[in-house]
Amino acid sequence: MITLSFDVGGTGIKGDTLDLAGRTTSERVRIPTPYPLSPSGLVAVFQEIAAKLPPFDRVSVGFPGVVRGGVILSAPHFVREKGDGTPMQPQLVKEWDHYDLASATAEKLKCPTRVGNDAEVQGMAVVKGRGLEVVLTLGTGVGSAIFDGGSLGTHLELAHHPLHKGKTYNEYLGDLARKRIGDKRWNKRVLSTVEVVRALLFFDHLFLGGGNSANVRIDLGSDVTLVDNDAGILGGIRLWDEPARTRRRAPIN
Repeated sequence: MITLSFDVGGTGIKGDTLDLAGRTTSERVRIPTPYPLSPSGLVAVFQEIAAKLPPFDRVSVGFPGVVRGGVILSAPHFVREKGDGTPMQPQLVKEWDHYDLASATAEKLKCPTRVGNDAEVQGMAVVKGRGLEVVLTLGTGVGSAIFDGGSLGTHLELAHHPLHKGKTYNEYLGDLARKRIGDKRWNKRVLSTVEVVRALLFFDHLFLGGGNSANVRIDLGSDVTLVDNDAGILGGIRLWDEPARTRRRAPIN
């Protein structure tokens, strides 16, 4: 059973094929994230990556947004002309709203497909199943996931919640902020954010991942572990161990 696992990021989209033990069966393929990015454009990137990889039996996708039952409820990075603070594009907002990415990908790649939030998929690769474990991913934005006894909890979209002086987690700790204020000040923000999340959730352990976790140079405590960004790919295997999530449809007015 070979899994083609995609990790969708704000700067790059990665794909790799893995056996059930998590061993890669190919050379990883990465394509810079194109902007603007429509749902059909993302599926086209999946097809391009898949064409460069050996055969596979199923597909997993880690997506940076709210996902339920393979359906996208929010795509904050991809409803803009660029991957930054440019104004949202109404047409892209409409296209991404309740887009069934799992079904569209399965149809194009001819394989059963599961889609999960990228922080949750990354967490599946690293949590130990001991108490309340929290995952934060630091990349273009901030991702989050909560696991209780190894089971995935309700998704909290912390990225868009106010954190400090009106700034959201994304605005306070995202990649644009890091580049603007420099790594030294950004590391202090990482520390203060960990303290906020510790007070909010009383976690037993916090896993800090994402591409910018490599820039963390500050002691965060013995209950915090930095994890390799490869977990975003490896978690694609564990995604198939999770029960299918209920699809959320648009409310009826």
